[in-house]
Amino acid sequence: MSKNEFICDCSVIHQDIVDKTIKNMPEEDTFNKLAEFFKILGDTTRVKILFALDKNEMCVCDIANVLGMSKSSISHQLGTLRRSGIVKCRKAGKEVFYTLDDDHVKGVFEVGIEHIEHRK
Repeated sequence: MSKNEFICDCSVIHQDIVDKTIKNMPEEDTFNKLAEFFKILGDTTRVKILFALDKNEMCVCDIANVLGMSKSSISHQLGTLRRSGIVKCRKAGKEVFYTLDDDHVKGVFEVGIEHIEHRK
């Protein structure tokens, strides 16, 4: 297959499809936020943290032990995830426990894992 096989070589515009797509396009801000969401997920350490939190509520010390990293490194990454609305935390005494923010985040993460596993 040559690279040119994937280029549309027609002059027909399917105006009904074009119009429908344009009508349903979200605002630019939505695309910017979506790109930022996926950019945040584009870090291996953060994805490992999400994997750990997918099924368990965990404190920084536990996550650090699972990933073999320092508490400081984990805290930094959790801060990024928290500010982005991907994880949330609750305080219990001196401990802070983290979980995925909601079922939407959990769903996106699990579908991503499923997609990767399916392609093996």
